[in-house]
Amino acid sequence: MPEATSSTELAVERLPEPLKEYVTSPEKQMKLYKRTMKIVMASQMFSGAGLAAGITVGGLLAQDMLGRDSYAGVPTALFTLGSAVAALAVGRLSQRFGRRTGLAAGFMAGGIGAAGVVLAAILHHVPLLFISLFIYGAGTATNLQARYAGTDLAPPNRRARAISAAMVFTTFGAVAGPNLVNLTGEAAGSIGAPALSGPFMLAAAAYFMAGLVFLVFLRPDPLMVAKAVAEIERNRKEEHSGAGTQEAPLRMHKPGIIMGASVMVVTQIVMIAIMTMTPIHMKHHGHGLGEVGVVIGIHVAAMFLPSLITGMLVDRFGRMTMSYVSGVTLLLAGLVAAFAPGDSMGWLILALALLGLGWNFGLISGTAAIIDAAPPQIRAKIQGTIDVLIALAGASGGSMSGIIVAESSFSALSLTGGILSLLLIPVVIWSRSQKKS
Repeated sequence: MPEATSSTELAVERLPEPLKEYVTSPEKQMKLYKRTMKIVMASQMFSGAGLAAGITVGGLLAQDMLGRDSYAGVPTALFTLGSAVAALAVGRLSQRFGRRTGLAAGFMAGGIGAAGVVLAAILHHVPLLFISLFIYGAGTATNLQARYAGTDLAPPNRRARAISAAMVFTTFGAVAGPNLVNLTGEAAGSIGAPALSGPFMLAAAAYFMAGLVFLVFLRPDPLMVAKAVAEIERNRKEEHSGAGTQEAPLRMHKPGIIMGASVMVVTQIVMIAIMTMTPIHMKHHGHGLGEVGVVIGIHVAAMFLPSLITGMLVDRFGRMTMSYVSGVTLLLAGLVAAFAPGDSMGWLILALALLGLGWNFGLISGTAAIIDAAPPQIRAKIQGTIDVLIALAGASGGSMSGIIVAESSFSALSLTGGILSLLLIPVVIWSRSQKKS
């Protein structure tokens, strides 16, 4: 008489064929995790270049087309608002169909938006510029969401390092982008396009390539494997402990999610606000486009390059400790930017480097806290929703930055941002108290 089939075995049998061999083999899961990290790293090298275009010349392009400094923050507001919509869409697509579908679609949309910006600059068509910048924001959102792909199968004590590895490889493209401003500008001019549209030409090609990397190579999908593994583990617990534990794998740690989201939202507001107006501030003090590219390039390097060390620190000392460090670093950035002479490249580089570093600390510690707190079955949906908040925070920071500088000064903006970063401290203290209770 054949042995009865357990509910766990039945659950495995119901899985799609590509997932079965991974669900029952931790060794294959680890191999897939390492392979996924390589794919994410390759894609991030391309997407980093796409990300940098809007940061470096978006405000200058709007200023040139609209003729007023107060509109310089509009591009950042538009593509961060677009990234909010895209973050939700990419998160939902990833939850339902896997990271491959969600991330490939997001990057392709970003490439279409970048191409639209180029066309708008050539035609001097402001409505098309605004629409295209909004769509271009999909690339920004997807660039951030790609960091989650490497964590789906990462061991808990290596999650922050998995996030950081993906971010480090963003650096290669993100630093190259601002430093290719003059070269891409000359290329654009050679075909009769405005020089400021050149970086967006690079962005279109870079985002399309990033999307293709995921579309072609991310098989099997790590999120779908992680969801299947979690479901099988849920069945095993139900078999051994009864129906009372059926809900356990889906239990969320809400204070951890609130803390992680708050840390990322505050750091995004502060970073976007100060970064957006730095090129305008530099232009007013006689700095050229090449010098703007150097400062923004160093800022972007500080956003991503320290990530491997940050990941180790977050895994070693904890998410909460590094959130405190993020707040203090952003405060220092705001103070240096506020009181530094506007004609001093050295002080501007220091301020923007600290700004990028503080953002890096906050993003990695906040992301790791979210992953710890959200179960795989609903993780992508939660991540997408939180990235919407991050994008809206960036849109607010970008849109308000131009108004604050126009009505007051760059120093006032920087000082306000630095003080705002101190909000991280009470949020983390509250989360720590909730964890102990």
